[in-house]
Amino acid sequence: MDIKRIPLINREISWLYFNDRVLQEAADQTVPLIDRIRFLAIFSSNLDEFYRVRVATLSRLANLNEKAKEILGYNPKKILNQIKNIVVRQERKFNNLYENIIVKQLAEERIFILNDKQLNVSRGEFVKNYFRETLLATLVPIMLDESLPLPELRDRAIYFFVKLTKGKKSRLALIEFPDSLSRFIVLPETNNLKFIILLDDVIRYSLEDIFFIFEHDTIEAYSLQLTRDAEIDLDKEVSEKFIDSLSKSLQKRRKGKPMRLLYDSEMPLDMLKYLVNKMGIHGESLIPGNRYHNFKNFIDFPNVGRPELEYVKTIPLPVEGLSFGKSLMGMIAKMDFLINTPYQSYDYVIHFLREAAIDPKVKEISITVYRLAEDSRVMHALINAAKNGKNVTCLVELRARFDEQNNIGWSRRLEEEGVNVLYGIDGYKVHSKICLIMRLEKAKPQYYACLSTGNFNERTARIYADHTLLTADKRITDDLRAIFKALNKNILPKGLKSLIVSPIDSRPAIYRLIDCEIKNAKAGKKAYMILKMNSLADEQLIAKLYAANNAGVKIQLIVRGMCCLIAGVKGYSEHIDVISIVDKYLEHSRVHIYCNGGDELIYLTSADFMTRNIDTRVEVGFPVYDEQLKSEIRDIIDFQLKDNTKSREINSHNTNKYHRTKSAVQHRAQVDIYNYLKHKINSN
Repeated sequence: MDIKRIPLINREISWLYFNDRVLQEAADQTVPLIDRIRFLAIFSSNLDEFYRVRVATLSRLANLNEKAKEILGYNPKKILNQIKNIVVRQERKFNNLYENIIVKQLAEERIFILNDKQLNVSRGEFVKNYFRETLLATLVPIMLDESLPLPELRDRAIYFFVKLTKGKKSRLALIEFPDSLSRFIVLPETNNLKFIILLDDVIRYSLEDIFFIFEHDTIEAYSLQLTRDAEIDLDKEVSEKFIDSLSKSLQKRRKGKPMRLLYDSEMPLDMLKYLVNKMGIHGESLIPGNRYHNFKNFIDFPNVGRPELEYVKTIPLPVEGLSFGKSLMGMIAKMDFLINTPYQSYDYVIHFLREAAIDPKVKEISITVYRLAEDSRVMHALINAAKNGKNVTCLVELRARFDEQNNIGWSRRLEEEGVNVLYGIDGYKVHSKICLIMRLEKAKPQYYACLSTGNFNERTARIYADHTLLTADKRITDDLRAIFKALNKNILPKGLKSLIVSPIDSRPAIYRLIDCEIKNAKAGKKAYMILKMNSLADEQLIAKLYAANNAGVKIQLIVRGMCCLIAGVKGYSEHIDVISIVDKYLEHSRVHIYCNGGDELIYLTSADFMTRNIDTRVEVGFPVYDEQLKSEIRDIIDFQLKDNTKSREINSHNTNKYHRTKSAVQHRAQVDIYNYLKHKINSN
């Protein structure tokens, strides 16, 4: 199949349609009101990162010559224009949703977001006092001079662009918002009415206190936010020199090329022109917005109303057969266990590491980490293990985007505490989530493993839906020993029997599994695949799925984020269905199910169907051998396929239409999965 001619949607455009699904959650009246505000924050945060990374990359590619664009397969400038058109539409939808719907519904709950024009005398006095006591000392306006360059604006910081007018003369200034204070100030309650004011409006209300030394008739203030290129050029050598290079590059990230200027659409044209000329910014980078930017702060919007305005916080369930009061390794020696977070407790993973840290018979712990909690209990367990004389090896991936500084800090702390720290393999990010423990039992080494689709991060485990396998199966632990042996030598692992590891094994292994389904379909046998992932963008794998479709293989895809494959195209994807689930928890697990002639194969993996995961990262896919666990995963996937509440159809129309099944019964996967796992515990 000619890859250049297969139907594809551009990955950046597909990603924007994913972010629109996040915006759908903010618009969904069945979602609790405060959580709808938080979905606005997620949308905004996602878009920031999109501009910092993806648009920044496209901007670089836009300078390529025509021949290079032909090799690329698309015109970056054309895609940049499409991005702007889509983003402007989404920003309008966002602003309308916030200003005309959510703010009004908060008012119906007797919660009022006041601006600087809506303060009465007593609340105005409260705001003035707060400003003078808490805020004034942190604000130092920058007075602008036409003859001087514009000062460097910090990436993603919020600024007020201020104009003071006296007669026909005017002065311009910038005020940078402090990021150390809460964006939301709760005002005194009156008659059971709750009032909140944003930091933005506290500053607006107090502009006279800031500019009192300048004579003026009027003051105007308009918010703006600059998003910069976040990509960094690095010395690829994995060494102390690499760490220093990375640290310096992180400082440069703040001064990257401007990618997007989000500005208050009420800003006068002369002020906007001043910014454009001084910054040398292009038209496609200008995004009109409302008076409030950096909505990612709204993730912390306070609930001052009824508890029902937020999702009920569910208590993580226990895992059947596992007990915190006994040795986890003793239980894992007898059978495999699956932890389905956030439905079930992530504390089992912490307990597994803590037990290894204090067990005198445990001699070695090896682990790879990608994203960590700031005060990581995983890292503390490893440090304690080293203090207890264990041989601890931790591979810390320093290039985990936007987590680099945190990972550098932890790597240095680990080294200080006696942990053997590895920094990956030259040219490859280590994205796998694996841990192997060696314990001496009857003078022989026995191995216990923890493999996951998600990070060793107890904070994100509360909101990311992932699968974690605890096993002592020799087929898996033998391969893990080979992987860690290779990582210690700074080489890629080869010759594995059970695990599927990128970049050596993943592509050929996935092709073999798909080819098996194609062969069975052509022979008239039952053939199907169910694949769940975060992103589907690799063109060769998409071409392979199209080939399977043409052979008659039934393919069901669950793709949360970008999906470059187009379902329902005659001659390519008539037998392919794609849904995306966006709900309370972030769907993060990667699951592959292959019919295999009726003897289903189930793999869990850290890798998406993206070229980087397959060819330029160290990823680990692992089979689930235990029949009960296979059945459990199958049931969970079936709940997701039946979802007719939070799943959307992904097709050529890009409308994110809700997936409505024939069933008259409402199915909501995340609720059904929790109840299913809860029932399993209660029935035993």
